[in-house]
Formats: sequence, structure tokens, C-alpha cells
Amino acid sequence: MTTAERTSREPDVSRRLLQSADTLSYDPATEIDWDAPLPAGAYGLNPEWSTLYGTPLWDEMTKAQRVTLTRHEVCSIMSTGIWFEMILQQMILRDQYAHDPADPEFRFALTEIADECRHSIMFARICEKLDVPAYFPHRAILEAARVFKATARGEVAYGATLVAEEVLDVMQRDWMRGENVLDIVRTSSKIHVVEESRHMTFARHEIRAHMAGISPRRRRRAAVLIALVATVIVRSMVNHGVYRAAGLDVERAVREAAHNPHREAMLRSACAGLMDFLSQAGLLTRPAVALYRRVHLI
Repeated sequence: MTTAERTSREPDVSRRLLQSADTLSYDPATEIDWDAPLPAGAYGLNPEWSTLYGTPLWDEMTKAQRVTLTRHEVCSIMSTGIWFEMILQQMILRDQYAHDPADPEFRFALTEIADECRHSIMFARICEKLDVPAYFPHRAILEAARVFKATARGEVAYGATLVAEEVLDVMQRDWMRGENVLDIVRTSSKIHVVEESRHMTFARHEIRAHMAGISPRRRRRAAVLIALVATVIVRSMVNHGVYRAAGLDVERAVREAAHNPHREAMLRSACAGLMDFLSQAGLLTRPAVALYRRVHLI
């Protein structure tokens, strides 16, 4: 994007987001009671969001196994979140490189990076508190992501950002209200939901700006790339190691999770708003829709 295009942008969105950040931001170091004991029977996330909820295997599991599974699942999702937030920060820094520091967009971009740093530290501390090992995407995905974060620009970078944030946002809106969910997860979810709402507004604003006047070929390419990122994120959220940690037959658990109608319905419901926005932005092409259907986002 040229300097002239940046200068002609409406700055009001970034100004409003900066004002919101000034009045409504949290410090996880003080907002979360890190020394509080973990209740033995509290879940890591709402059971309804477990990958096995609604399956025959879930019905066979003990309460202790369900608690262990959900705690490992939430930490796997948080580990994936840390991974993608690190990618996001690098893409935003590159997008804002040599940008006018007096521009509200520049200042909010740095504010978002600061938020993401706090979120990643918060997620890391929760995983440590729950004594759950680090769960990473497959090595091939980690290496491919190095190329993506070094090359993704404009609507692709912000579209990928929006997809990752939207999927987690709906989940966490349920977790923060879950009475049977660990307090540490409920509080962290509230923090993340409030602050990520600004990030999603910024991402939508950037996507619209970058999409203005682009060629049909570039639009089709962007739609597929964003859908590919969404596919990778959804498939990477819950590592297969979580089933082993809960003492389950991993092959059976993976099989039942992969064909779980309840899980599929939850994901489609969570992403309804995202799909509406992508459609309005011209990023819901036929090949993109096919990819979203593979991971049950449509």
C-alpha cells in the first residue's frame, strides 16, 4: 500500500480503538490470581467445547478423564494461540515499518502488538500453572508458517489474523461464563475477549482498505490463502497428545473427534459472523468455501 493510500485512509477507527485501549485494558499479572489453588473438579473449558463431547467415548470417560482432557485441550488451544500471535506480531510490524508514527493507525498497531505480548505471556503462565506440556503444530506447518509470516501482506495478513481471532473469540465467550470452568481460564478469557474485540475491528478495517480496487485475480488468491490459514489453524488447535494425557486410546479418540457432529455444529455456529464478513468483503469464493467446509466452518 502506497503512502498516498495510507494518508487518504479514514483515521477515526484507529482513534476510537486507541481511546478504547486507554479506558478498557487489563494487566493479566494483576487481574488473575496466579497463586489460587486449582479446584480438582473444574474443567479447563466448557465440556461442550471438548472435541469429544457428544461422542460414545465421552460417555465412557470418567469425570477425572474429562477434566484432564479439557485442561490439556485448553492449553493446546492456548499454545496454538501463542504460535499464531507471534506470527501476527511480525506481520503487523512489517506492515507498519517506516509508517508515520503520528498516524493513529501506527499507534494502534503498536498497541495491538503490546496486547498480544501480554496475551501470550498470560497463556504461557496458564499452561505452566496447569502443568501441561507445550503443544505445537506439526513440524511441517511450523516451517511453512515461517514463509507465510515473511511474505503475507495486506488483506491476506489481516484476513488470516481475523480468522484466528474470530474462531477463538466465540469459544472464549462461552468459557468466561462457564461456572464449571477454572477461574484462571474464565478470567483470562474475559481479558482476551475484551481486548481482541478491538483487534478484530482493526483487522476488518484493514481488510476493507486493502480490498478496495484490487484485481479479481488478487481477490481470488487472497480468498484461498486466508481459507488455507483457517484450515491449518482449526486442525492445529487440539494436538493429538491431549488424548494420551487423559489416558485414552489415541487412535479411537482422533477418529471420533474427527467425525463428531456436535463439534462440527459448534464450529459452524462460532464462525457464522466471520463467514458473513468474508462474503461481504468478496473473500468467500467457491474454492475458499470448499476449504472452509473441510474443517466445518461453513
